[in-house]
Amino acid sequence: MNMLFERKLAIPMEVKEMYPLTGDLNRVVEERTAALKAIFDGRSDQFLLIIGPCSADNEDSVLEYVNRLRLLAEKVRDRLFIVPRVYTNKPRTTGDGYKGMLHQPNPGEKPDMFKGIIAIRELHMRVLRETGMAAADEMLYPENYQYLDDMLGYVAVGARSVENQQHRLTASGIDVPVGMKNPTSGDFQVMLNAIQAAQHRHTFIYRGWEARSEGNPYAHAILRGYMNKHGQSMPNYHYEDLVLIDEFYRERALKNPAVVVDVNHSNSNKQYVEQIRIAREVMHSRRYNESLRRLIKGLMIESYLVDGAQEVGGCVFGQSITDPCLGWEKTERLVLDLAEMV
Repeated sequence: MNMLFERKLAIPMEVKEMYPLTGDLNRVVEERTAALKAIFDGRSDQFLLIIGPCSADNEDSVLEYVNRLRLLAEKVRDRLFIVPRVYTNKPRTTGDGYKGMLHQPNPGEKPDMFKGIIAIRELHMRVLRETGMAAADEMLYPENYQYLDDMLGYVAVGARSVENQQHRLTASGIDVPVGMKNPTSGDFQVMLNAIQAAQHRHTFIYRGWEARSEGNPYAHAILRGYMNKHGQSMPNYHYEDLVLIDEFYRERALKNPAVVVDVNHSNSNKQYVEQIRIAREVMHSRRYNESLRRLIKGLMIESYLVDGAQEVGGCVFGQSITDPCLGWEKTERLVLDLAEMV
């Protein structure tokens, strides 16, 4: 093969033995996961917000952000259930650029995968310990999920991964809600195929084992916009889009029909301030149509301490080095407004 095998990495069980969950953290994860499942199966009327930086690039700034988020979550807990977005690995369209903390614990240094595995486990553990909030992360690499599977409350499968069979089958064996994004082409049927596959039982190879999954009834849709054939961003959060996905769900008879709307990415054309307007429009659609109120379970929002984005190596504490994000002041105002709109 045209690659160099530099070293064999520790398996998930070994890493968990080195960095185990302590105290009552297991109970915290179980309680948060149970609350999320109640939202997706309709037992809870809380509205979900999955919110946080585009990429978790710095442990200190992420913890500063999530600790602020914890205090804000307390103010709105009767109406909103907030899950911090702590994305530790990032897909790159062309393969170039910063790939997240898993690859580079220090964005200014060369990749080190073992240090990255330790760094992301320590980061998620600090989030749990300091805030009592089980975070969301993206399953960019299915074989890496077990390094964090005892700590995450929510998992997303990205637009570039949702057509991949291994992602679908691994999602079927995950015991927390898994959001399947529409592909970059925007095809709803491809996304629904992924959800259907994730909800079924399967036998497949996982990390060298013959594995048998039980199916994940909490697999659901994330609408993030798409790219047309000319490479232009196109939204899919409008009322007509939401009605259409509701109809498609009914045709499929899938378990726990649910949609989370990602208000950034192609829905906003990465114009981060537009997230505010888009979130409000989705809430209006939800209030106008009872079927949509039941279907739309939450929003995904990209937010950090400071508005906008900077280049890798920039010195602004709490500003994204990937996609631009809402700063804290705008985030706080938006969350309080959304609580009033539920």
